Formats: sequence, C-alpha cells, structure tokens
Amino acid sequence: MLERINPDELTLKDKVVYINRVAKVVKGGKRFSFSAVVVVGDGQGCIGVGKGKAAEVPEAIRKAVEHAKKSLMRVPIKDETIPYEVVGRCGAEHIMMKPASAGTGIIAGGAVRSVMEISGIRNILCKSLGSGNPYNVVKATLNGLTSLRDPEVLARMRQIEPAGVGV
Repeated sequence: MLERINPDELTLKDKVVYINRVAKVVKGGKRFSFSAVVVVGDGQGCIGVGKGKAAEVPEAIRKAVEHAKKSLMRVPIKDETIPYEVVGRCGAEHIMMKPASAGTGIIAGGAVRSVMEISGIRNILCKSLGSGNPYNVVKATLNGLTSLRDPEVLARMRQIEPAGVGV
C-alpha cells in the first residue's frame, strides 16, 4: 500500500536523533565506533528513518541519512495534525499519539519530537511508554504514523459518506 518515494524530487531536511559510541572488545583492548539514528523529511508528510554505523561520527551520520532516504514514506496530515488517535509499537516501546487543536504545538519527548517536526506535524499530543531506547521510540512512532489512513480513503473503501460531509 505504501508507494515508493523518490528522494531526489523532494527538498529533504535531516535531523540527528541519537549518536551512540559503541565498543568492540578485542585482544588488544577496545575498538570504538559510532552509531547514529537520523530522521529525514520534507515537512509535508514525507518521512524516513535511518541508522548508520562507522568509525567516525560524520560518516555514521552520512550512512544513516542515505539509509533514511531509501525508507521514505508518506503520512496523512490533516490541519497540521494527525486525523485520529493511534498507538505505535516496536519491541517494548509504545507511543500514544492524539490529534490536537491548532496552537497546541508538539507535546512530545525528544525522539518523538524530532519525528513530528521533520514530518510537518505541528499540533499533536504524544506519550512514550516503555523502554526509552531512541531507535525503538523512532520506529514505534513511524509504526503508528504509517498505520494511519486518510479518512476520505477509508470512507471510500467502506463505501460510506465521509464524516462532516452532507447532513
């Protein structure tokens, strides 16, 4: 159901969500490398997430951005918020997202806030329940956002008249 989005046609912004230093223990001691989680989006409902690992931070970020551009997807946005309440899950992480009225702003924690800002959602209420692992938080948020469907499309699928149309 998700269509393939060409990243070259969009003006994408990227935001680093989390950088982690990881160590591999070898015979001579520890070898350090870096892991980066990045979200990219156009601010119009198009978003992707990527993870990159490398010996240097800039290289890890570059790899994460390339990975995120390959995983772009579109989320439905209605009046700068989501159409209805949804829960996203990934591992032990649960993200509850509720639509908010204009002027509310983004009420969300760090990783969820980054996803919402990049995707173009300006008014939303979110609550993160679970592990708090930044990668799982971002994946759970994207899981919830991708499970959203446009209300008009749902009405057409069910062969009913959309709410708010007619009397």
